Parts: sequence; C-alpha cells; structure tokens
Amino acid sequence: MSQKQTYHIACLPGDGIGPDVSRAAFDVMHAVGDVAGFALTVDEHLAGGAALDATGDPLPPATRAACTAADAVFLGAVGGPKWDANTGDQ
Repeated sequence: MSQKQTYHIACLPGDGIGPDVSRAAFDVMHAVGDVAGFALTVDEHLAGGAALDATGDPLPPATRAACTAADAVFLGAVGGPKWDANTGDQ
C-alpha cells in the first residue's frame, strides 16, 4: 500500500474574517485530501494587521521564511479600518 503524499501549507490567516474563512477553507481541503488520497500539514503565521500589532512588521522575516519553505501559501483576508492609516513608510 502506498503512502499518502503530504503537502506543507503555510497559512497566513490574516485579520477580521480572515481566520474564520481560513479555518473553513482548510476543513474543506482536508476533506478533499481524504477523498483524493493526499494529506496536508498546516502551520499558521502572522501577516497583515495581526503581524503589525505583534511585531511592527506586516510580513515578518519568520513568516517570509515559512512561506519560502512551504509547498504552498494560503493567504486569508488582511487589513481593516484599524490599520488604514498605516502606509508602510513610518
């Protein structure tokens, strides 16, 4: 019996509704993998407003490194009124 192919996904769930939509999307992707014969490993990383709040950087180096190392990147919705004034040049 052959072993399932496993794909590593870097998930950047984002802000606002982003984390909720990301969770639902991965529920679907895991179900598809069960039927199609593949598996997913998913690691969440900071991006967008959540990353700005936590690190002062909308795309921290650790997130960039995780994305580079992954087989794919899933980006949820980012931004919102709280961060509208942030132009990135402060």
